[in-house]
Amino acid sequence: MRLIPLAAALLLAMPAAAQEASPAPAPRVSTPFTLRSEQPLAPEQQAVAFDYARLAFRVMPESRTLAGDATLVFTAAAPVDRLSVELDTVFDISRVEIDGQAIAPSAWRNPEGRLTVDLPSPLPAGGTATLRILYAGAPRTAPNAPWDSGFVWATAPSGEPWIATAVQGEGCDLFWPCIDHPSGEPELVELHITVPTGLAAPANGVLLATEDHGDGWTTWRWRARRPNTYAIALNIGPYERVADTYVSRFGNSFPMEFWHLRSDDPAKVAALFAQFAPMLDFFEATVGPYPFGDEKMGVVETPHLGMEHQTINAYGNRYRIDGRGYDWLLHHELAHEWFGNQMTNVSGDDMWLHEGLGTYMQPLYARWLHGDRYMEAELKEHRELLANRFPVVSGRADVNYFDGDGPGNDIYYKGSLFAHTLRMLIGDEAFKDSLTRLIYGTAEPRAGEIEPLTRTTEDYVRIVNEVTGRDYGWLFQGYLYNAALPILRQRREGRTLELAWETGDGRPFPLPVEVEVDGRVITVPMTGGRGSLSVPEGAHVLIDPENKVLRQSDVVDELVAYQRSGR
Repeated sequence: MRLIPLAAALLLAMPAAAQEASPAPAPRVSTPFTLRSEQPLAPEQQAVAFDYARLAFRVMPESRTLAGDATLVFTAAAPVDRLSVELDTVFDISRVEIDGQAIAPSAWRNPEGRLTVDLPSPLPAGGTATLRILYAGAPRTAPNAPWDSGFVWATAPSGEPWIATAVQGEGCDLFWPCIDHPSGEPELVELHITVPTGLAAPANGVLLATEDHGDGWTTWRWRARRPNTYAIALNIGPYERVADTYVSRFGNSFPMEFWHLRSDDPAKVAALFAQFAPMLDFFEATVGPYPFGDEKMGVVETPHLGMEHQTINAYGNRYRIDGRGYDWLLHHELAHEWFGNQMTNVSGDDMWLHEGLGTYMQPLYARWLHGDRYMEAELKEHRELLANRFPVVSGRADVNYFDGDGPGNDIYYKGSLFAHTLRMLIGDEAFKDSLTRLIYGTAEPRAGEIEPLTRTTEDYVRIVNEVTGRDYGWLFQGYLYNAALPILRQRREGRTLELAWETGDGRPFPLPVEVEVDGRVITVPMTGGRGSLSVPEGAHVLIDPENKVLRQSDVVDELVAYQRSGR
């Protein structure tokens, strides 16, 4: 999903590892339709299954252009008389075919970026149609990858072209004809990427072959199953590959691959690659089997910061050491193989399932490696970055989380802190069980028998309730469906301490609270959102001594106000 924005706070001064190539002529401008991902599906898109995509690209670094040849196979679930896919209007379409027959230009149109093709004859339910599109042009250059999407045209330190795509925010249609929606995953994709000979093109899935055509061009062929639409990625550069085999705790094994620049320091490459296996072991122990063990766990170095491109995650953290004891970017993008690529949100309103749960894996990994102090340090960072302006879950399927009324970075940090509160409330065993069921649809996933699935927030509420045997809908409601954090009111009179929860919507919030009285911890049941306990006069009282509960904090509010004041 779009990269964890904590990088913006931690890495404000980021030295350039690549020099940008000389400016190219101004390309055509993408339409507003294209630049908004996850548009409502057209009726004909809802009526078909996306079976297969063969995507052939020729990438021309000198002109910063792309020639594409896309063959897409659909099966109709209901009768349709046309097919629709999204494709940026910056491309010139030279030919459209249905089942091998050219379609007259009058039978297709692409005014805003939704290419609609009239079928020669209606396709009945169960029927299959093959749509082929030939197109070429200058794809959108990313203004600020990975946050603003498109192609990144750069030059490696050794002088060769260094190119990447990052299209999560604005969508797959920036460079290939797709159904730009979480439900638009093709069952199988073959990538044929033709690049100047001497450059490598690592991509999603399994490498089938490379073919040097003897004319200065080489084609790299890859095959991937069920990739997220925005996770299909082009990566082109002077790469070398370091690889090993990971032996899983679930009895299977698969390749680990790191495609890095040839100019990189071998010691830094080796140190980063040494982190792959421990991270995989953590995720398999905490969530379940690596979902793509029939392909690979892959990472490629990119001229932008990073992105969770299924089985070929983009890595641009430049081997930085920040005192965490692990590379946070490598870990975050790997988390998305579970939270995003295996389990995909139904709509943008459920994006916190990717980003919040994925972000929470980092404090858990810090604890796995170094203990509670390191976990708490990361959670403190998350707490100080909350905005609390808009709900994490709004109830609107068309929400864009970085729009003016979207939750923004709260999908990362509030989602993470909510997950911590949930784990503290229901316990480690139930929390792990809930994640496993959310990700795989079963409590006992088996390597080699894993199918990607889609989820909503309501799905996770249901799963938590099933695992615990209790209704925790109020917890999700209080944290995720309200912009403001719950406030814990406290009043102490004589020997009585009274506590009361106050939520943004005023609904009951019976979250128990731990209170430390002169070093002794007491759990206060907050039936109906209220509770009380007797404390000796003069006793030292500390609310929530282990910071298990996410709530409004005067200390954090004061810090945020101070920072915003410019002082």
